[in-house]
Amino acid sequence: MKNSSLFHWLTILISGALYPLGMAPFNFWPAVLISLTVLFASLKTTHSAKQNFTKSLVFGFGIFISGASWIYVSIHEYGFLAAPIAAFATVLFCLFMSILFASTFLLFSFMPNKQASYLFGLPSIFILSECFRSWAFTGFPWLYAGYSHTETWLNGWAPVGGVMLVSYLLALISSFSAQIWRERQNKSLKVNFLLLVLLISLGGFFLQQVKWSSSNGEMIDVVIIQPNINQNDKWSSDKRTQILKQLKDQTTTYLGKDLIIWPEAALPNIPQNLSSFLAEMATALELSQTALLTGAITYDSNTGEYFNSVISIEDMTSKYDKFHLVPFGEYVPLENFLRGLIKFFDLPMSSISSGKDKRLFFNVSKNKISPNICYEVVYANSVARNSRGSNIILTVSNDAWFGKSIGPKQHMQMARMRAIENSKPLLRATNNGISGLVSHKGVLTNMAPQFTRSELVVSVAGQVGETPFSRLQSTPIFIISIITCVILLWQKLKLRSHQ
Repeated sequence: MKNSSLFHWLTILISGALYPLGMAPFNFWPAVLISLTVLFASLKTTHSAKQNFTKSLVFGFGIFISGASWIYVSIHEYGFLAAPIAAFATVLFCLFMSILFASTFLLFSFMPNKQASYLFGLPSIFILSECFRSWAFTGFPWLYAGYSHTETWLNGWAPVGGVMLVSYLLALISSFSAQIWRERQNKSLKVNFLLLVLLISLGGFFLQQVKWSSSNGEMIDVVIIQPNINQNDKWSSDKRTQILKQLKDQTTTYLGKDLIIWPEAALPNIPQNLSSFLAEMATALELSQTALLTGAITYDSNTGEYFNSVISIEDMTSKYDKFHLVPFGEYVPLENFLRGLIKFFDLPMSSISSGKDKRLFFNVSKNKISPNICYEVVYANSVARNSRGSNIILTVSNDAWFGKSIGPKQHMQMARMRAIENSKPLLRATNNGISGLVSHKGVLTNMAPQFTRSELVVSVAGQVGETPFSRLQSTPIFIISIITCVILLWQKLKLRSHQ
């Protein structure tokens, strides 16, 4: 009996660990459907809330320890923690994310024991889970189920309802699969399942053919600079002159192009301390009629605050400040208690202030470019809201924090989904990869080799138009999920009142 119980829990854990195989770099999308089917089959309305929570927790731990354990690289190699402590911290992080993931599944035990709860309640709870962990404690919207279909027919649904709608459709297919396992003799359920899969698949295919936006015909030549600077050298005063010389050398050849982009925090010091270098660059850019956008840590002398920014070197007043900050990487929660405790809490530039969540465009030729910095591109709703009215989406990043893990590949996949959701091309400039151009259909058309010093030259035309997702974001699928849960919970209360 004990062996059977152990096998049951191992099955749930392993199914969760298989889930990230659906994402980059593996892209084996059936893994997500199989994993969710196993989870949903293990949950029952007749179980206690504690049982359903625990099963979801074990499943979630499998997801994050398998798909997000790359944070060990950041903690160990750049957070100065010994390997055993870094491993322990990684496990704690994955456990914390698992708790957030599992928390909404407490609701399932309060739904009626009928087919509708299994078929529609579970997908709705799953979406609420994804929503919750995108918001709680500033959010970690990583490893959403919908990313597994960035390259399939199902991505046709993304411009309609975003990655969250794709996640819901996958959860719906999985809930039907799990119910078929429970009701093996139910032929009508199997027919409905086939019709559902056909509708979702063909619907995605036909939606892919819709032209949500059109080219504005304003082609610009862009150069993405990938400096590949060692993360440990980034803020070293001894390396500052060398880094500036490299950036200048990589850029000078391409003066005369419409736009040159340096990655996140490319400048090795705040702009006030690099005035002569920036003035020299601004003069060269003005003479060649070239725009240059760069990531930089900026300082407001009036408030004493530092910001992670994108600035235009020719016009320093044009500045975008990062809004979604990375916990511990850019700010330290409970700073008064943790700052100085261990070196991990004193990472370079870990006292960044949050900018205002506002829409700002950089104008290049007749194209309006909407900026995002690193982690911000994983927030689908923010990208959609802030890119409305723009023609091109820009994201600058420094994925050197992830080392040679799968993290950068996952990051690029999420950026590609933003291009699909909003039907706009996306430019991505990173320190050491993955830098590239993504078409408005989410295709990575040009890419600089990872871990190399590179200059990627691309031509891109902006897109005009807005998708339904650009206008409404994830609100519709969130409301549908809430309404579904409320109806089912109310039905359970109604049944109890008649007993």
